[in-house]
Amino acid sequence: METAALVAPVTALEFLQDAFLLTGEGPVLTVYSLQPHPKATASLSVLQHYRIHGLRPRSQAAVPAGKNRHGPSSTAEPSFYDLAVFGGKAVRLVRLHVDVQDGDRLHLEILGPLMELRDWALDVRWLSGDNRSLLCVAVAHNSALLLDVNTGTALVQRSCLEGCLLYSALLLVHESWADAVLVGGTVFNQLVLWKPGGGGGSGSECKAPVERRLLGHSGVIFSISYLQEKGWLASASDDRSVRVWGVGALGGPGGKCGDLNPACLRVLYGHQARVFSVCLSPGKVFSAGEDGACLVWDWAGGGKVVRTLKGHRAGGVRALAVSEGTADEERWVATGGADGGVRLWRLKESEDRKEKTEEAVTEKLTDLNFPAHSVPKVVCGAGEEDEHAGWSESKFVVCTDQGVVYQYSHGQWEIVWQGTPDFQSYCVMKTVSIKVKDSTAKVHLCAVGNLSGSIQVFPISHPQSGILLTAGTGKIHSLICQEGQEGMCLLASGAEGHVYRWSIEVKLNENDSLTFSVNPLPPFLLPPCAKRWLLAAVCLRSRSQELLWVCGDRRGSLLLFQEAGKQVQKKGDDAQVDDGLLTGMKPSEDERNGSDGDGGNIMEQRENKEVHELKLQPLSCLFGVHGKQGVTSVFEYQGLLYSTGRDGCVRVFRVQPTPPERLEENRGKSAGKTVENKERFQLEVLRVQRACKGMEWLERVLVLEPEIPEEEEVRGERENHSETKQSFTGEEVKAREARFVIAGFHAVHFVVWDPVRQERLLAVPCGGGHRSWILWPSSKGVWPGYGALVFIKHSAVLASQPPGEEPSWAGRAGRAGGWGLREGIHGRGIGCVCRLGRIEGTGNDIQTTGNMTDTDRREVEREGGHWEVVVTGGEDTSLTILAVQPSSGSIRVLSVITDHISSVRTLTAVTHPEGGSGNQSQSLSALLVSAGGRAQMQSYRLLIGWDKQRLAPSCQVIQVASHRLDEQWERRRNRHKTVKMDPETRYMSVVVVDERTDCLLLALACSDGAVRLFSVREVERQIDLLWETFYHQRCVLSVATCSLEDGEGNRYKLLFSAATDGKIAVWDLTGASTSTDTSSNAPTPPIPCLDIPAHQSGINSLAVWAEKLGQQEGGCLVTVASGGDDGQLTVSTIKVLYPKDGQTGGSRGFSQTSELLISSQTKFQPPNRLQLQLQAHSHIPLAHAAPLTALKLLTPGLVVSTSSDQRVCLWRVCSTGVGHRRTLCSHVADAAGLAVWEGQMMDREEGGEKRNTGFESEEEIVMLRGKGSRTGLETEGKTTEADGRFCKGTDDETEGGEPVGAVNETGDPVCKTGDETGSETANQTETESMGKSEAGWVLVCGQGFQLLRVRNTEMDEEMRTEKEKGKVNHRVKVTFQEVNMNEIRKKNCSNQSLSE
Repeated sequence: METAALVAPVTALEFLQDAFLLTGEGPVLTVYSLQPHPKATASLSVLQHYRIHGLRPRSQAAVPAGKNRHGPSSTAEPSFYDLAVFGGKAVRLVRLHVDVQDGDRLHLEILGPLMELRDWALDVRWLSGDNRSLLCVAVAHNSALLLDVNTGTALVQRSCLEGCLLYSALLLVHESWADAVLVGGTVFNQLVLWKPGGGGGSGSECKAPVERRLLGHSGVIFSISYLQEKGWLASASDDRSVRVWGVGALGGPGGKCGDLNPACLRVLYGHQARVFSVCLSPGKVFSAGEDGACLVWDWAGGGKVVRTLKGHRAGGVRALAVSEGTADEERWVATGGADGGVRLWRLKESEDRKEKTEEAVTEKLTDLNFPAHSVPKVVCGAGEEDEHAGWSESKFVVCTDQGVVYQYSHGQWEIVWQGTPDFQSYCVMKTVSIKVKDSTAKVHLCAVGNLSGSIQVFPISHPQSGILLTAGTGKIHSLICQEGQEGMCLLASGAEGHVYRWSIEVKLNENDSLTFSVNPLPPFLLPPCAKRWLLAAVCLRSRSQELLWVCGDRRGSLLLFQEAGKQVQKKGDDAQVDDGLLTGMKPSEDERNGSDGDGGNIMEQRENKEVHELKLQPLSCLFGVHGKQGVTSVFEYQGLLYSTGRDGCVRVFRVQPTPPERLEENRGKSAGKTVENKERFQLEVLRVQRACKGMEWLERVLVLEPEIPEEEEVRGERENHSETKQSFTGEEVKAREARFVIAGFHAVHFVVWDPVRQERLLAVPCGGGHRSWILWPSSKGVWPGYGALVFIKHSAVLASQPPGEEPSWAGRAGRAGGWGLREGIHGRGIGCVCRLGRIEGTGNDIQTTGNMTDTDRREVEREGGHWEVVVTGGEDTSLTILAVQPSSGSIRVLSVITDHISSVRTLTAVTHPEGGSGNQSQSLSALLVSAGGRAQMQSYRLLIGWDKQRLAPSCQVIQVASHRLDEQWERRRNRHKTVKMDPETRYMSVVVVDERTDCLLLALACSDGAVRLFSVREVERQIDLLWETFYHQRCVLSVATCSLEDGEGNRYKLLFSAATDGKIAVWDLTGASTSTDTSSNAPTPPIPCLDIPAHQSGINSLAVWAEKLGQQEGGCLVTVASGGDDGQLTVSTIKVLYPKDGQTGGSRGFSQTSELLISSQTKFQPPNRLQLQLQAHSHIPLAHAAPLTALKLLTPGLVVSTSSDQRVCLWRVCSTGVGHRRTLCSHVADAAGLAVWEGQMMDREEGGEKRNTGFESEEEIVMLRGKGSRTGLETEGKTTEADGRFCKGTDDETEGGEPVGAVNETGDPVCKTGDETGSETANQTETESMGKSEAGWVLVCGQGFQLLRVRNTEMDEEMRTEKEKGKVNHRVKVTFQEVNMNEIRKKNCSNQSLSE
């Protein structure tokens, strides 16, 4: 087994001279190049099964003489950096090679063996003297040692008199060991300062005294930072505080210990949880903690928070790094999260000074001093801002209760337009920017409506050139402007549900003055309801070139209108121009030379009258889908539609053709003068996204800018936008849901909410909803990471102060969310995982440019390889759809679902490949079911396809149905007579019982002791409870199924359920699952036909498979493997006799123990049902050193198990018992979920060399039972101490010849030695099931996830042989070899004299 991909908490970060960022994720060291934009350039597994906790480069880069690191060199000799990488009990040296001519070409080289210490390493520093082979190491029991990296020996080891445990340590070193000073954060909440090289003696037995002691924290200390130029020492603690101490000069020549009485200068409270990291810079303190925030504190401003950097998902920030800074006071800030993500910010000192405090960003409001003689009612933006325009250059207009329109520009108010008395006391206003016809100039238009049906449309720059439109005789409820390429469409909601429409163009006449060309369009007629007016609308174009309008009204309904086809033919050229304006298509030359817009003749007036009499009714209506408070916005992006409402929901939907059967039903229902259309469409809601709790008034959806480098953005812009705009209908839709945030009102705040990361991106105290507002910048519905709100409150126009922004890349890196170098997966533990299938990328779809190098071209072509699509569910209540590329280790987040209200405990899916055969599918369709806490179950249809532009899979989520037990109880009749279900009921496990054409049957294990059977009907979008049984009377932890088929083709279904009492119940669902009636006549729950006592405690996982017997014996054998909290692996074999076979009987070969177990149950089984008999029962008492959490079947007879002991084990189950095959130490802590599947090997040769994935497999421990095979213990050396009790037994087997096998109830060994028949049969079966070209895949998840490739025996032998040849990837135990420090000092002095 070897690692193919890894996601783990990022526990180490380090900058290299503002040019590179080093990250440690598990044992993997990754290098990011920061210029010209950040990207990953090199990666290598360094510490085997240890986790990297620190990276220490040498103080000076070893640049060859005569080379300029920032410029080209005459030769191609690269420079390099030497790094000390440490974590756990290991230290290793790595060299980073940098090509001087091409800074992007990086290479990591391991310099020596892995040096294993006897204690945990907390800090490592290089001695800066001439002897560059010495490291000073601080270890956990308040000790320090001097390590010679050339020999792997500890020259000096010194302990402190206070021999307590340290949670953190900071070493301050200079040229020699005598100059070293150690600051340790003890378990007693203290900071102790002592000198490892000082004191009265120099031997290891002489302990050094404590020089300084700092008291004040009430919790353990996790991080320490020292700023030499200021003499400040900062400490981050478990008590949620950061303390800054004035200690004076520490370290340096002579090992100074600072002031005698150090004082605490600041106590900084601002984090909501534990503080894990702290960094000091001149004038600033950076801290990061478990609350997921990085706070920037202003030292000169009294220790207040001036910036909050967020962006990680739940779980907190585990690593923090701050660069040294440049001449213009710019600094890089990097954070690594528990979600496996890395985020980057670029901060300036000037920005920090401008933002006095954090409250200045979110709480301070600015009064724009609106003229006091009128009351503002409506505020709108005065056109689109320039991309590079700042906040000071923004403009907006305000309409008052007197019908006067003011414009705010450059801090001044001026009157733009003053209406007639008809526009007083009430008005609605809308603004839009459109292009002037036959010109590149843009004009900002303003439309104002009143109570009498009049609408004034005028340019803000030339208000005298306006026109007056009439929309009936009643009140204008709302105005909507739809921008076109050279014009706009104006929608006005009038009385009695009429929506009047005009197409408006702006032209320049001969006198360079603006004139309007207005063409009326057929009005919309809204369905009868209490509040018949529109609040939002967007225009689309179907594949048949039909114009479609999607609208949202005040009643909360979504409406679909289709443009009149006959009107297009009747109006001729003018209508064609309108179509071009509405859809962004350029009109032809003949269309441009048509009507000049003068009007005035009788024929045109008659046509306009006919147009208004032609009323368009909706083709499709989702009545009240957003509740009674109305739809607030409808937004289109990349082929999908997004609507928001005051019900707290965002709905993602699309336009689909109406099925033929529904088209016949709806025909003939239209009333009045309508237009017949050849094609009918309908609206289909894909899924619903709720905002945070209490945020009900949603206003808008804002798309998040993609966090990809500039080159990838250019590549993504190759997407044909016009083709996407036309892909709203038909089954071939490849639309991709965007990553978006939600803007709305939460109590008294205006909030921009990120539903994926569950955090606020902006909060402005505006007083709540029911007010007019605009959000700056308002560029095409995209959230740039910063913003300002302008709103009306108490007859005043107020604005929030935006943070500093720049349109450049560095400005985007300084935004609130930062720049995502690597996207996080789950902040908290991943509890379950499910594999959907495999997506193949085609190389023909990959487009390469001429200026690409060979390396870039190979990289792009490799991205077109196969991807594994998996779904993970975690404790953060979210579902994440991921695409993993095993060949490169790349991971893409396709979608995140946050519909669960509690943790997700279990997943299952039914997948069907599309568009291909076998493993060559380019699209998948999966029905996913997730369940977890609060007895909640969700069902989704996932459409996975291949994105030819992004060269990666894409996913569309369609919400099918949801179900909760408490909601079903509320719908019951006479529910007051029944006991309400426990609200804390959790679904522990789910399995598919049967897949039918009309529904899907599911069995769920519940924490209230019930086993429940559900049906999922996708067409009706409904989940029903069929029956439930409380047989176990204890928490049911796991369920599994097995399908059987006799010789006549009759199919049978068995269900296995396991509970906390250690028993497995077997259910015959052959008859119970045939009916899905949910009425009172539903079938009663079945009774278990067999009970198997398998464990002494809870059973967490089951794996079941069947094997047919010969015709003479009849029936089949069902094997049940189970793993429990007792760490035991149990295998039970059940003989199943079909009804016709059961009449003949025959239980030969059964043990007496088995007969005793089943005798009390088989006698009650009816003769026409399956006959079950327990044939064999074996177990391995200590399969894992901790509770076995997951167990899966890779191939028949080959089982994979995992546990919280961070080991993944492979077991061979044969007819004689259970044999252990292989073990791998996983990098995933708290392993809880497991997914396995078979697949082909993907080793590809590129340029004659196999691609190195950068992961070492030397921690793998392979135990083979065949003749002449060597175990991994022999290759690795003596590693039994770290491998636990079970591995020790295997070591004894290797040396003494005694096997480790399963035992039966009597304690006798079942599996024989490797020379006997049982093991030979197992090896032969394994070789047949996994050929030389075949492989299996294991995905283990917990605190992160790890994808493992399982190879067959012959491949493992080849890999071990190659590994034995290489001498780099080995480890050594650090031994203590005491030397005289005077000799080291004399040697250093002689080296200095020689160099002089």
